[in-house]
Amino acid sequence: MTVMNRRTMMAAVGAGVVLPGLARAQASTQGADPREAMLDAAAAVTGAPPAMAAAVVTRAGVEWSGVRGVRKSGGEDQAGPHDRWHLGSNTKAMTSAVWARLVEQGRARWDMPLAEAFPDVPVNAAFAAVTVEDLMRHKAGLADADGLPLPMVAHADPRPVGAQRAATAVVLTRAPTGTVGQYVYGNLNYVLVGAAIERITGQSWEDVVQAEVFAPLGQTSAGFGAPLTNAEGGANVWGHRVWGGTQTPVDPAEAWSDNPPMLGPAGRVHMTMADYGRFLQAMMGGGPDGWLSADSLKRLTTALPGDGYALGWIAPPNGMIAHEGSNTLWHVIAVAKPAEGRAVIVASNGGLAGRAATAPLARRLIEGA
Repeated sequence: MTVMNRRTMMAAVGAGVVLPGLARAQASTQGADPREAMLDAAAAVTGAPPAMAAAVVTRAGVEWSGVRGVRKSGGEDQAGPHDRWHLGSNTKAMTSAVWARLVEQGRARWDMPLAEAFPDVPVNAAFAAVTVEDLMRHKAGLADADGLPLPMVAHADPRPVGAQRAATAVVLTRAPTGTVGQYVYGNLNYVLVGAAIERITGQSWEDVVQAEVFAPLGQTSAGFGAPLTNAEGGANVWGHRVWGGTQTPVDPAEAWSDNPPMLGPAGRVHMTMADYGRFLQAMMGGGPDGWLSADSLKRLTTALPGDGYALGWIAPPNGMIAHEGSNTLWHVIAVAKPAEGRAVIVASNGGLAGRAATAPLARRLIEGA
């Protein structure tokens, strides 16, 4: 499984719109809040995912949230507010936030060359000026095909996950297949960032993101891989594989219910909507005192002149930031207006097809937020 390419999303957010699509809904039992009606409409059109969740977030926290649908296609068990949702590539912004934390602690630098980040690797001279920040901006000249193993190979690899991530640095010993300085979206970039974090800290990326992001932000539901239970230990929504319009639930205990663990820094985090809202709240400056400085937050959410991607965020010139993620079994989209302190999240368990419902709902919510 892979995490989605962002070219279409970048163009859509840059234009201030999100592509239209299908939706399906269940009858709402909620009040007259217009956002409830928006979620109902998104959940009502034939072909929408089995379950959807949405939230509107401010610097003060989650202002509104809702959930519709069933946890598994063909079942009757209703999704609920304590369900965890797979974030896919929206994990990348969290990995970038970890790096920012390490920079503020004096343990890393934004301009750290790859040769310094991987001192045991004979880095090719073509990467001499490339930094870890370039990896986070997808401008290192790398493509996933250069160094990421096929999922079936990675799932079967008996080595510790950290060793697998560290081994991807071998790609740096060869000349880049792409153009250094040119944006090419790829998960390999963030696997390498995760490997650099592990080398600097001497801990797994999973432990570091727990210590630097989840714990200080109070994201108690956060975890890795396909979520097995909800935040209260009960049943949770399942991701779905979609073939020919048929939505088939995939047991989260199966290895193929998610990307291989080595891809963690690029896209394996899950959490409740409330906890993901805490991350967006913090990225807009509403986090706990001392978590990240205003300068770091600006750097994380600002693209370089002429670019459209910041550090884990699509960042067009219109002042919005956004990202979407999918491991092909789930889909989530986040859109924010940091200057206004407003953000929205929409998630589904309907695979890549879920985008047809999540994207237009995200547009309607951010326009009305």
